[in-house]
Amino acid sequence: MIDLPLIWAAIIAIAVLAYVILDGFDLGVGILFPFNKTEADRNDMMNSVAPVWDGNETWLVLGGGGLLAVFPLAYSIIMPALYAPIIAMLIALAFRGVAFEFRWKTRRGKFLWDWAFAWGSIIASFAQGIALGALVQGIPVENRAYAGGWWNWLTPFSLLTGVALVVGYALLGATWLNYKTEGDLQKRMRNSALILAPATLALIGLVSLWTPFLNDIYRMHWFSWPAIPFALPIPLLTLGLALLLMRGLTQEKELTPFLCALGIFVLCFIGLGVSFYPHIVPNSVTIWEAAGPDVSLGFLLVGAVVLVPIILIYTAYSYWVFRGKVGRGGYH
Repeated sequence: MIDLPLIWAAIIAIAVLAYVILDGFDLGVGILFPFNKTEADRNDMMNSVAPVWDGNETWLVLGGGGLLAVFPLAYSIIMPALYAPIIAMLIALAFRGVAFEFRWKTRRGKFLWDWAFAWGSIIASFAQGIALGALVQGIPVENRAYAGGWWNWLTPFSLLTGVALVVGYALLGATWLNYKTEGDLQKRMRNSALILAPATLALIGLVSLWTPFLNDIYRMHWFSWPAIPFALPIPLLTLGLALLLMRGLTQEKELTPFLCALGIFVLCFIGLGVSFYPHIVPNSVTIWEAAGPDVSLGFLLVGAVVLVPIILIYTAYSYWVFRGKVGRGGYH
């Protein structure tokens, strides 16, 4: 018997992870944008992500749409709990997306679109981090519906995860620009990454230490047998990748730091899976309780089998076509 809810949970998890690691670095470029003042540097920064940013956000649509179609109960609980940060994220992403086109069309108003790109990136990242923190800390559920208030998402823990994601995305952006640019801009981004890497690791440590004490279920998943042999390698591998990242930066490597930063995000995502499983709404609703009928899941899976490889192919092709360094001062 095929476990369709589990298969779909894996597909949605992969889509969300793909969004985080792909859109994360181009959001990071926007976060770093205000700290680079020259027109040429800003053009290079935007050009480094202009060919791929919209394709990266395809994974957000797949993850959100898949959640609605496959796990309607989870969607109906999570969305009311996170309306405020999700709406803020979508508005920020809209301003940021428009800025990619409009900043090239005007001279007098270019500063407005520069701010739209930068603040759209910062607010979208912070809102994503707050939504993640609110989800991790738990959503109150009664009678299969959200039972909390309007401000339940705003807590010290969610603010910490918001800051952590902004700093983490900035690290991804800095390592990406270290890989894609040359000259003074590359050097500044490498130096920025040397500061952002330990800051990211420190924030990951704070969130990781806090999470098991949010409730007994998380603590059991991390500190009880037989979970310990599966959970222990995650922080050890994260530390190893962080050391490799710092070594790559000090040795002026280009690709290695970026891959290590991506690896750290992947390990953090796996850590969330260790904490959550088998729940899709933490500590309230399991994957199987939230899933739609098997007939619907099977029908949708046929579409996913066709659609996901196409997305993977055109994503890989776009990165291949626009491989190499960004041309100095060019246009996207």
